[in-house]
Amino acid sequence: MSDKAIHVYRGDFIESTHDIHAAVTDTNGNLLYYYGNPMRATFARSSMKPFQTIPVVESGAIERFGFTEKDISLFCASHSGEPFHRERVQHILHTIGLKEQDLQCGTHIPRDLESYKQLIKENKELNAIYSNCSGKHSGMLATCVHMNEEIKTYRNKEHPHQIRILNSISTICSFPVEKMALSVDGCGVPVHQLPLQNLAIGFARLAKSENWHTSETIRKTSLAKIAESMAKYPEMVAGTNRFDTDLMKEFQGRLVAKGGAEGVQCIGDRESGIGIALKVEDGNARGASVAALHILRELNIGTEDVYSKLQNYEVAPVLNSRQEKIGKIVSAFTLHKS
Repeated sequence: MSDKAIHVYRGDFIESTHDIHAAVTDTNGNLLYYYGNPMRATFARSSMKPFQTIPVVESGAIERFGFTEKDISLFCASHSGEPFHRERVQHILHTIGLKEQDLQCGTHIPRDLESYKQLIKENKELNAIYSNCSGKHSGMLATCVHMNEEIKTYRNKEHPHQIRILNSISTICSFPVEKMALSVDGCGVPVHQLPLQNLAIGFARLAKSENWHTSETIRKTSLAKIAESMAKYPEMVAGTNRFDTDLMKEFQGRLVAKGGAEGVQCIGDRESGIGIALKVEDGNARGASVAALHILRELNIGTEDVYSKLQNYEVAPVLNSRQEKIGKIVSAFTLHKS
């Protein structure tokens, strides 16, 4: 039997394995549980989107443009490019007086393949609205328009908006700006590297900001607004048959969840104020939901009824090209108490 955290079975045999690192904290930064290296330096990738939304909320852009909780949830999204996602992005751009061409997130084939097939049938080309990051970028643009800042350079790390994001992440995750490594995310904006423990702290505070002992009253209010928006409109955060959406939906608003590329998953429990951050070491995302649900189980978060509805994420099926189940992906680790 392998000593790795995630086992991938083909039939009755372990074919592959994945290791993970995880940290579980409270809102005040205490490490409660861990697995592997809780201080592993990690680019959280799209898991950072709720924090990248903070300046949109705090700038006054929400009130000026009349954005709703559904819009705020979309600003945090890695969406599937379904029609309701695209329509919302278009509405946001129209509201702030910009067009699809102003989005600098690039484009890719959307996860929603029906939308892509329809595009082909209509002999149309992909555009940036189909990008899973178009919600985040539209939020960035909305803030720049509201602040009367240059929009052509909004994704540069020197831009005032990106500096606002950097400082927000530093405060929320209790990690100094000068220690935070920066690189470039898949959609072209800065991406921030922090220890997993600090990412977990950020999600604990996102989930239950009132437990955070800080004088940052405005910041706590902003976090609460973002958490409520994500929990109320989970379909905007990801989409149909997506882990983040289904997890938040089945937990009926108790959790806020945001996955990121390269096997990152972050979760905050709005009831206990616990934050969870995990990283699959080799970057394979197929182990992330399995590990996340295992950790939630160990922490006694959720009921058996909830887990039964999420069983295909907890024990993920391995399918062949005929969509027949020929194996499974399971967890094989135990958290360590700090």
